[in-house]
Amino acid sequence: MPTLDWLNRPSAFTLAARVPYRLLEQVSVHTPSTPAQASSPPPADTTPVQAELVEAPTETATSPIRTEITDNLLIQGDNLEALKALLPFYRGQVKCIFIDPPYNTKSAFEHYDDNLEHAQWLSMMLPRLQLLRELLREDGSIWVTIDDNEGHYLKVLMDEVFGRGNFVANVVWQKKYSPQNDAEFFSAMHDHVFVYAKNTASWSRNLVPRTAKQDDAYKNPDDDPRGIWKASDLTRAEHRDRDFYAITTPSGKQVFPARGRSWSRPPEEIDRLRTDNRLWFGKKGDAIPSLKRFLTEVKDGVVPQTIWFRDEVGDNQDAKKEVKELNADEIFGTPKPEALIRRLLEIATNPGDLVLDSFLGSGTTAAVAHKMGRRWIGIEMGEHAATHCLPRLQKVIDGEPGGISKAVNWTGGGGFRFMKLGAPVFDAHGRIHPEVRFATLAAFVWQQETGSALAGGGWPGTPYLGTNYTIDSCISNEDEGYSPVLSKKTPQFSVYLLFNGILKDKRPASGNVLTQAVLDALLTLHRQIHAASDSTQPADPGSLGGRAFCAGQGGARAAGGGHGAERSAAQAPGDTPTPAAAIPLLVFGEACRLGAARLKLANVTFKHIPYDVKAR
Repeated sequence: MPTLDWLNRPSAFTLAARVPYRLLEQVSVHTPSTPAQASSPPPADTTPVQAELVEAPTETATSPIRTEITDNLLIQGDNLEALKALLPFYRGQVKCIFIDPPYNTKSAFEHYDDNLEHAQWLSMMLPRLQLLRELLREDGSIWVTIDDNEGHYLKVLMDEVFGRGNFVANVVWQKKYSPQNDAEFFSAMHDHVFVYAKNTASWSRNLVPRTAKQDDAYKNPDDDPRGIWKASDLTRAEHRDRDFYAITTPSGKQVFPARGRSWSRPPEEIDRLRTDNRLWFGKKGDAIPSLKRFLTEVKDGVVPQTIWFRDEVGDNQDAKKEVKELNADEIFGTPKPEALIRRLLEIATNPGDLVLDSFLGSGTTAAVAHKMGRRWIGIEMGEHAATHCLPRLQKVIDGEPGGISKAVNWTGGGGFRFMKLGAPVFDAHGRIHPEVRFATLAAFVWQQETGSALAGGGWPGTPYLGTNYTIDSCISNEDEGYSPVLSKKTPQFSVYLLFNGILKDKRPASGNVLTQAVLDALLTLHRQIHAASDSTQPADPGSLGGRAFCAGQGGARAAGGGHGAERSAAQAPGDTPTPAAAIPLLVFGEACRLGAARLKLANVTFKHIPYDVKAR
């Protein structure tokens, strides 16, 4: 496959790996304003983010999916560092990514640099695309807007990062209505939207909801009792001798397909359609027949097309009007219309899915995702995050009526957290920053050992992070000859973390150290977790024997991930339980007081904190 080459390309390909992991610190929490609160933001809270970043959508009696405050993050900071900071918590969790990066048009914009040298622009985009790919779910997709200045180079670059086979479409969006008469050569009227799947074998798209204009094409000129219908072509764009024959119209006239075409149905099917009154020969009954497609029989939507006109999804002028209504004092230079983002989210996501925009700009993606019941993460650098994005999103949760609000019946609700990048998790010597708490380090440890994000569930208040499984396929000879493919889970190891007061004994010399007493308690916990039971709910960890565990500062709230990992510690029904003694323990701690022989006997591998945590 052809690849791009440019100055500093080798360095750009390794930059993402060299970016340090940083803490994410919570600045404020935002909920719908009351009159008394409208003039002042909530008080600052600079608590470092823990593994609770990952939350499942919440179902309510009134709405299938409710957007929770903890689900939505507005992050201020460099997007490369912010993406790296999200990786331990959201790797493989994002359903849809939309980004509107600088087009490198050599123009002067107040809020971002759009005048990079070509090689610099490629070096800027590459590591960000690499991290974005890691954050995507296996069935996720990424949508990138661009124009002709860098668009064709971006296409080749994305082929290399995402795989040429995962390219889905190049959508052409009509961004202008009036031509630019002072253009030197051509007046550019469109942008590109490159669409890639993480894996086309896993990705599927939704249909685009039908519009009133599309429904208006359905009529009922013959008063068919089945309702309104639309005529559809009965020919195919190729000549086939077997399907080139005469059809007699009600007027007695014989008609054939046009030159180079043939009927799309055999004679017997044409006869069946005629009997069922499914053919339309025109008002006089002498035209080439068409197939009647009834509105009641068509799908709920239409297949997405690759040309999006401004009257369907808005244009630049619509976008500027929307932003002006929210902030008349200072207009963001290059916003996107809410209808454009709505269209792509309709195709790529469902309510409750997680959407990410790492070039948030004026905040449109987050605003639209929120109104549509999607969870969201938005990243924007500099003061612009606080001066533009935050006020706009506050107005969204307060129920602002602009943009797509009326179309999606948005009246307000939900909330979000405003975050900023904090200190590096590890210093230059590999030492862990003193502000790092249990859940944060747990996420880094889990990602290091399993290559996946640490997500939901688990045993709160214990050192247990989860069990990593592999899933193998096997063939069953059951069901009288049917051979369904079954998934067989095989536990690889369970991970335990002794850190930051997770043990009841918080003394530095003891609380994070693997002693004989701690090992006994871990083995008891391990046996309880992997008890041979079909139950998916582990027993109360407080009932365990041996050394007691309790929730320390930033106590655990995490569960297994990894390749085929489970959110529940118990074996799934139908699986053959694996004895606890056969499942290795991987224990992280600050020190170990036991010898190699004792650890081997207990099937334990010990790793030292911070030396064996390689999250830099």
